[in-house]
Amino acid sequence: MIQVKEAQKLILSQDLPSSTSKIPLQQAVGRILAQDINADRDSPPFDRVTMDGIAIQASRFSPEKYFFIENTQAAGQPPLTLSDPEHCLEVMTGAVLPLQTDCVIPYECVVIADGKARIDLSDVSAFQNIHGQGTDARKGDVLIPKGSTITAGMVGVMAAVGYTHVSVVSPPKVVVCATGDELVPVDQTPLPHQIRNSNSYMLQAALLALGIKADTVQIADDRDKLRDGLKKLVGNYDVLMFSGAVSKGKFDYLPEVLEELGLDKKIHGVAQRPGKPFLFGTVGKTLVFGFPGNPGSTLVCFHAYFKPWLRKYQGLAEKHLYATLTSDLVFKKPLTYHLLVTFEDKDSVLLASPVDHSGSGDLVHLGLADGFVSLPAGKDFWKAGSLVPLIRFD
Repeated sequence: MIQVKEAQKLILSQDLPSSTSKIPLQQAVGRILAQDINADRDSPPFDRVTMDGIAIQASRFSPEKYFFIENTQAAGQPPLTLSDPEHCLEVMTGAVLPLQTDCVIPYECVVIADGKARIDLSDVSAFQNIHGQGTDARKGDVLIPKGSTITAGMVGVMAAVGYTHVSVVSPPKVVVCATGDELVPVDQTPLPHQIRNSNSYMLQAALLALGIKADTVQIADDRDKLRDGLKKLVGNYDVLMFSGAVSKGKFDYLPEVLEELGLDKKIHGVAQRPGKPFLFGTVGKTLVFGFPGNPGSTLVCFHAYFKPWLRKYQGLAEKHLYATLTSDLVFKKPLTYHLLVTFEDKDSVLLASPVDHSGSGDLVHLGLADGFVSLPAGKDFWKAGSLVPLIRFD
C-alpha cells in the first residue's frame, strides 16, 4: 500500500487534455472560464450621476444662492448642456453628467421652489456624487481572468460588456458504474438480502455539484458480463468511476477484468481508513477511479482523489482547508484516518466536530457529515484545538 499523499501525487500527474466549448451566458454560472473577459469600452463609459438631484458648476456655488433650473437630465438620454454657469440642471441617478457641470447635489440637500433651487450646504466640491468615466476599468482591460469560476456577479459583468456567449472548460465525460448482485433500483422494494443502489445516486449528485452530468450503468458480478460491459465504456468516456468490486472478495472481478482490457494500474491499496482498497489507473486515455463499495469509502475517496484531479483538469489551483478539532481524538493504526465531521464557523475559526458513526457502511450518519478531516499516519493522539486538514463535501 502507498500513503495518501503519494496516491494524490500520482493521480495529479495524470494529464487529460481539456477541451472548451462556447455556451450561452445564461448557462455559465458555476463553469470555469476558458477566456479572458475584456472591457469593450471604459467603465463607466461616461461621467455618471450617482444621486438624484441637481448638477451645477462647483465654482459657482455660494451658500443661500438660488440656481435657476434649466432642464432635466434623465438616465438614457444624450447629455444636455448647461447654457448658463449660474444655473443648474436636475439630474437622475445613472444619467450622463450634463456638459458644463461638475458637481451633483442630492435632493435631500436642495430646496426647490418657483423653478429655482437653493442648496442647503455650507460647501461643495467638484466631482462629488459623480462616478467618473473609466474609474473602474479602461477599454481593453481584463475584467475577469481565464480560469475563474463564473459567479452570478461575473455574468452581470459579461452581459455589461456585450458577451452573449462565453468559452468555458468542457467537463470530462464521466460514467458511474455500479457492480453488485445485491443492488436493486431505488424504486424497487429490496428483498431481505438486497439493498438499493444508493452509491450511484450519491456519486451522480457529487459530480453534478461539480458541474458534471454523469451517465450511470449497473453491471452484474459476473466476469463475462463485466468484461462485455466495460468494453463498451472504455474509450467512450474520459473517466470510468466504479463503486465496489475493487477489494479481494471472491466476486471482486473488476481489477482483473480491467487488466485484461489494458489497465495500467497505478494504485491499488492506500494506507487509509476508510477506503483502503482504492484503485486507480488508466486504460488508454481513459482514467479509472475504483472506489470501495461502502458508501463512506466511496464518498471520502471521491473527494480525496477525484476532486483534486478535476481541479487540475480545469486549470484551478489546489485548494487546502484546515479546521480546529473540538475534541481529543485517538487512532492507533498506521493509517491516515479520514474522520467524518460536522463543522461550524465560530468567530472566524472553522471548528470540526466528529460524527459518531458505525463505520464506512453507515450511510445514515454519512448523510449528516459536512466533510472529513484527514489525520496523517504516525500519530496516535490529537488534542482538542489541533489544526488539521479538512475536505468539505460541498
